[in-house]
Amino acid sequence: MLVSNNSYMTPKSFILNGVPGLERAHIWISLPLCTMYIISLVGNLGLVYLIHHEESLHHPMYFFLAILSLIDLFTCTTALPNALCIFWFNLKEINFNACLAQMFFVHGFTGVESGVLMLMALDCYLAICYPLRYATILTNPIIAKAGLATFLRGVLLMIPFPFLVKRLPFCQSNIVSHTYCDHMSVVKLSCASIKVNVIYGLMVALLIGVFDICCVSVSYTMILRTVVSLSSADTRQKAFSTCTAHISAIIITYVPAFFTFFTHRFGGHTIPTSLHIIVANLYLLLPPTLNPLFME
Repeated sequence: MLVSNNSYMTPKSFILNGVPGLERAHIWISLPLCTMYIISLVGNLGLVYLIHHEESLHHPMYFFLAILSLIDLFTCTTALPNALCIFWFNLKEINFNACLAQMFFVHGFTGVESGVLMLMALDCYLAICYPLRYATILTNPIIAKAGLATFLRGVLLMIPFPFLVKRLPFCQSNIVSHTYCDHMSVVKLSCASIKVNVIYGLMVALLIGVFDICCVSVSYTMILRTVVSLSSADTRQKAFSTCTAHISAIIITYVPAFFTFFTHRFGGHTIPTSLHIIVANLYLLLPPTLNPLFME
């Protein structure tokens, strides 16, 4: 540990402890995670390649899907190789600054992914509720601006996290009970007040997660009203099948995310740490693994 000019201790590195209590099962835990990671790489890279080279797929919906696939790849690649090094080679040490960088990228990419899912819901809303005006509303410049705004929102809101962590004193343990540097897992090691970190984390959750969920909910409420009013059974079936794939992607993304979020803040003493960490890894791996299958 190094003593800074501010008279508190700053760790040179953290020790990522994997899944505490299940050390003997690390190899077995790694097998399904590694399998899912390989499937996500093959599935998402294949999907992006197909969308890029197939002229018939040059459509706003597939453009958003390609972005989602790339974000999924970046998200799981940021955290999973590190977890596999812990499980397979017992390489648990991570440099302090590398930990902060991993924290930024993991949370930044998940924030962007949430925004892309919201844009896909709005795309479905326009396609089903305003089919005749769809092409004039969702032009290429509008798509580019929406994509850029979503990316900037996810990145800019996550920039303060590393700086908020860096200002904290870590006077005792530097052992993180996790497989990657999650914001709350790290700040809980501090020997100072983490109130600012908690408040900012809640604010980001409101600005991204809650806002996106509200937009998705409103979009699908309007979609449902429009689909139910359609006279043709075949048209209703086609609309429902299109929405089902997107709703499945939303469920597998948000359910583990909210489980992880609320466990950190309200379930620390009632939910086993091992379960929380496993779900946190699935939170990063399930969407990249299953989204290509749902979107086929």
